[in-house]
Amino acid sequence: MLAKELITDEIPPLKTSDSGLMAINWMDEFKVSHLPIVNKYEYLGLISDNEILDFNIVDEALGKHKMTLIRPFVFENQHIYEVINMFSSLKLTTLPVLDEKQNYLGLIPLTSLLQQFATLAATKEPGGTILLEMNILDYSLSQIAQIVESNDGKILSCYINSLPDSTKIEVTLKINKDDLSGILQTFYRFNYNVIASFHQSEYTNDLKNRFDSFMNYINI
Repeated sequence: MLAKELITDEIPPLKTSDSGLMAINWMDEFKVSHLPIVNKYEYLGLISDNEILDFNIVDEALGKHKMTLIRPFVFENQHIYEVINMFSSLKLTTLPVLDEKQNYLGLIPLTSLLQQFATLAATKEPGGTILLEMNILDYSLSQIAQIVESNDGKILSCYINSLPDSTKIEVTLKINKDDLSGILQTFYRFNYNVIASFHQSEYTNDLKNRFDSFMNYINI
């Protein structure tokens, strides 16, 4: 997924002739803390609600004040992972998208990014999740996939998190099965360190069925 596919038309950019009050009102309406200032197609930079209040420019045009605007952006063909990294490193709530000539194309709000990432991570797909911990030198996606597939499962998404001040990593697997009991047993057999799992096992289903049958019995 590319940056241009994440652009929303719901949030308009500001102009230098717009007032600080207008900017604050828009930020409140769209639930963001940053908005771009754009003259025609020229992207000047991002302004934050804190900057408007600190400079006390609520009642005047933004262009009347010399402000040190930050100018973060991504190009339209950059991948969503690069977009996520920019949001995270700069703690942004919006991010402008430019074409190759650095003309302003539109804006990515954080809320839209999270919704798209949820789709990319297959969080809406049915199934369970397994969290593994291992040394980075022991990581082999092909071996992990072989274990999952040997139990009639498929990996829908896989994410790696490096642990600080450590050679260990955490591997998060989203798998297309609600019952991960067989897959977990195979990981244990191959000495994988399973930190956590989130799924509904056949044992849990059996208990639920027994409980439902009991409740039906006493309601007779």
